[in-house]
Amino acid sequence: MITEQDNTLVLPAGFTARPVEMADIETAVSLFNAAAMVKLNREKFSLEDIRAEWQREDFHLDTATRVVVAPSGELAGYVEVWDTHAVPVAPWVWGRVHPKFEGLGVGSYLLAWAEERTRQVIPRVPARAQVVMRCGALSTHEPSNDLLMGYGMTATRYFWTMRVDLDEEPETAVLPPNIRIISLPDPADLRPAMRATVDAFQDHWGFVAAPEEQELHQWQQWTGTDSLWDPTLWFLAMDGDEVAGVSLCRIDAYEDPAMGWVNTLGVRRPWRRSGLGLALLRHSFGELYRRGKRAVGLGVDANSLTGATRLYEKAGMRVIHQMNNYEKVLRPGVDLRLQNLDE
Repeated sequence: MITEQDNTLVLPAGFTARPVEMADIETAVSLFNAAAMVKLNREKFSLEDIRAEWQREDFHLDTATRVVVAPSGELAGYVEVWDTHAVPVAPWVWGRVHPKFEGLGVGSYLLAWAEERTRQVIPRVPARAQVVMRCGALSTHEPSNDLLMGYGMTATRYFWTMRVDLDEEPETAVLPPNIRIISLPDPADLRPAMRATVDAFQDHWGFVAAPEEQELHQWQQWTGTDSLWDPTLWFLAMDGDEVAGVSLCRIDAYEDPAMGWVNTLGVRRPWRRSGLGLALLRHSFGELYRRGKRAVGLGVDANSLTGATRLYEKAGMRVIHQMNNYEKVLRPGVDLRLQNLDE
């Protein structure tokens, strides 16, 4: 456990901690899925997806992760810190404790380590900027929420996973005038999709601008390490030579291979309120249906100012679970992530 007074990391007697190693991957995935069974009543992690994350060139196991090892040699807990954004004002902390080791202080230890690790980003961000440590917890899993609140974190935002069941072929997309939808023309050139997405998501909470080349490198890492990345499922809405909006899809949802997934849906400001978002969504549903999917999901900020939740409900989607976003301010300052709809 950790005490706020001395900020000391203390493990239960006989437990040890170290960085995770690639040799741990099978036992780590077993840990993640044991936790998923308790929270969701099903497994959701695969060796392929975890290996892809661990092998990213901007993610270093020796400095970004810790595992807690029980006296028996079992992995009792795991945590990772994602500070790969060019301006890392809100590093993401993701961890799991094996259900059989809950209540022993393993989670508190991992949070304390993650906080110390997250504080290392402070010299990399503008002096005036607020820096926070950010975590998430499934709203229905009380132990996770209790752990984060007990650690001094505050719930600041809520994110929904929404789903639509496709019992029959989806409605045909009705496009606004002069708009056509194509797949990513050149898989080697991610810039058109990236630029349109960055422009569309300036209004999204959590957005922090980054230099284009650094942003592009992040996208290359994302697509290059995803074994299921399929450029034919990246849809661009074109108005002449301009990308008006995007729907970037994946054949399998990360948490449920039976479900297709809309990773990113965005419409740039000049083309909003024209029905383009709904058209892109229905086009995506139709293509995923033709490829054998009978359900499609996506994630959305429940407090979105752009009306995303209303759009998804109009398309027949429903909320299947909620993630609570927790934060702890590590350095006060200006929150560079605040969404803004000012022109």
